[in-house]
Amino acid sequence: MYAGVDLGSRTIKIALWQDGRLVDHKIEESGFEPHAQARNMLLPYKPRQIVATGYGRHLAREHFADQVITEIKAHAMGIHALFPNVTTIVDIGGQDSKVIALKAKGQVANFQMNDKCAAGTGRFLEIMAASLAYPLKDFGPAALASEQAIQINSMCTVFAESEVISMKNSGVPREHIARAVHSSVADRIVAMLNRIGFGESVAFSGGVANNPCIVRMVRDRLENVQVILPDNPSIVGALGAAIAAAKRDVQ
Repeated sequence: MYAGVDLGSRTIKIALWQDGRLVDHKIEESGFEPHAQARNMLLPYKPRQIVATGYGRHLAREHFADQVITEIKAHAMGIHALFPNVTTIVDIGGQDSKVIALKAKGQVANFQMNDKCAAGTGRFLEIMAASLAYPLKDFGPAALASEQAIQINSMCTVFAESEVISMKNSGVPREHIARAVHSSVADRIVAMLNRIGFGESVAFSGGVANNPCIVRMVRDRLENVQVILPDNPSIVGALGAAIAAAKRDVQ
């Protein structure tokens, strides 16, 4: 059995790979000591090799992981294992968003990454949801309930929150504001896709892929393109890391 650990900004994901298939996975909050949390999550398994990815990968390497790989490579390997014909990935996590172009055999050909600010990330959506008094799980469905097209002009989190507050104080229904927030994120992701190029299908990974409004809006903006969702988008990076662990053991 081989383990992949994705130590993200908000959650830790582990994936267990054996005999060419995913046999188990877990997701838990990162907590104050994510490396200790991740090590505890692995205790029941005793994997032959552990590969870590994500923000905390180097900390994991210091304490328990055998190797590390970047998030970009981990998501590329995870998506290629699930959807071998896909050549473009959208990955939106807590603190960054990425668009990754793949070669035919799943190697990374190119990528675009937004990691300089919270705009277009899960954190941006969390802050906007809190400003509108929505639990995060209800934010996407609430936005889908609105058909009113209004616009948020700033993608800077601070300025966007000021716009949201101004809209609230002007009496704009919060579901309309929620839709505007989601629309601004979808526009940013599609702009990244256009810069890097994409084929007939795009796979969506990362925690924000669980938001139905973001997925719907990206699909609507990509005409004649199939947007594919894994069964559990949050664990794609951990899955890729687990596959990397198995390959390293063979080499």
